[in-house]
Amino acid sequence: MIDGLSAEGLRGTVLVVDDEEGVRASVRAILHKGPEVLEAEDGEGALEILRSRDVDLIMLDQRMPGDAGTDLLPKLKAHDPSIVVVLVTAVHDVRTVVEAMRRGAWDYVIKPFDVDDILSIVQRALDKRALERQVLCLRSELTPVGPAAGFEGMVGRHPEMVRIYQLVIRIAETSATVLITGESGTGKELVARAIHRRSPRREQPFVAVNVAAIPETLLESELFGHERGAFTGAHVRKLGKFELAQGGTVFLDEIGALRLDLQTKLLRVLQEREVERIGGSRPMPVDVRVLAATNVGLRQAVRDRAFREDLYYRLNVVPVHVPPLRERRDDIPYLVEHFVRKISRECSRDVRGVSAGALDVLTRYDWPGNVRELENIIHRCVVLAHDPVIHLQDVPLDVALPETGARPAGDTLPLREACDQFERQYVLRVLERLGWNVSRAGRHLGIHRNTVLAKLAGWGIRRPGLDDSPGHSATL
Repeated sequence: MIDGLSAEGLRGTVLVVDDEEGVRASVRAILHKGPEVLEAEDGEGALEILRSRDVDLIMLDQRMPGDAGTDLLPKLKAHDPSIVVVLVTAVHDVRTVVEAMRRGAWDYVIKPFDVDDILSIVQRALDKRALERQVLCLRSELTPVGPAAGFEGMVGRHPEMVRIYQLVIRIAETSATVLITGESGTGKELVARAIHRRSPRREQPFVAVNVAAIPETLLESELFGHERGAFTGAHVRKLGKFELAQGGTVFLDEIGALRLDLQTKLLRVLQEREVERIGGSRPMPVDVRVLAATNVGLRQAVRDRAFREDLYYRLNVVPVHVPPLRERRDDIPYLVEHFVRKISRECSRDVRGVSAGALDVLTRYDWPGNVRELENIIHRCVVLAHDPVIHLQDVPLDVALPETGARPAGDTLPLREACDQFERQYVLRVLERLGWNVSRAGRHLGIHRNTVLAKLAGWGIRRPGLDDSPGHSATL
């Protein structure tokens, strides 16, 4: 193999679309120990896989039953424009290659192919996808500047977050109504603001309304406005949020808390693009995009007759789900770094990083309050820290020992798990106090330094300075 090319170490998902089992088996053997390989015999099978799986690279045969490769290309790219498609053809026909490139193919390979051809093209394709994801992640961490800013402070490199970035880019330019779901504190409003900032309405207002936070007696007036004298205390005309957002975006947070009678009025706004103020005699036209968010299951609310089914389908044109923080723990070091930098600047504190021990417990905690809770904890740590580095002793006890706070009432850890957790934190505290001198720590603990190193390896913790990545370094 030229230049030592190997599939080992390549990460991603490759879909081979070919009606010949021998071809699919060859690619599968070449990419053994590398990327995941999915297979389809024809275009219909390929589209079925794309409906349920994320794919980085498609190796598409030109000649097979049903649609030819060049005819299938637009359908594949319509499903996900960012997918890399390589056309596989048995005949070097310039017209076919040109047409494939015009329809979205990234490259082509001619049968019969050899091992190095496949390894080279797969490696370049997966590198391209990885670079695109990295660019999206870097954009997400930039501080917004100007009307065309990035992702409104969203931070994360987990595949679920990358999918959200890609979805935001795709839907922002449209006028589609979006329903953003996720637990409290996951950052649903950040997603809504990112959609608005990338949309043609970016120069117009973004008006956020927390439906659950406004008293029921005032909510109708807040949303739709009222005329002077419409009710006791209505001394002047008041414009509602929809009129205030004219030309821009209305974000309705906690939409599941909206009363049934107001759901009917909201449905009319979405259908007719007009609002009627309380006490008004004629509807007022509005031009707004509606984004909604909820932390409750609206499907169940529809079944319970607590939410209108027709309104649900009007809102759920494009669904976006934001995962809880416990399902993307790999992002916690990046979020910690982001919040330490941000809060230190805001509070004029000289705090520049987090110790390995502190980062370990922050990463292992379940974060029932999600990103919002993490930000609050980092805020407390930055304000109270005595050193430029946040240490394990600076982390609140209910986070450092989650069984005392995060577990259900009355639920306890098994004795062995509790002992393991105590041992882990005790060893880390000793190491931090002694500047991570393993030999001295071993003497203090009454064990050999190699035993300390073995315990650290078993816990997946590296000593500071051995790895510069945010997930393992002593300071971020």
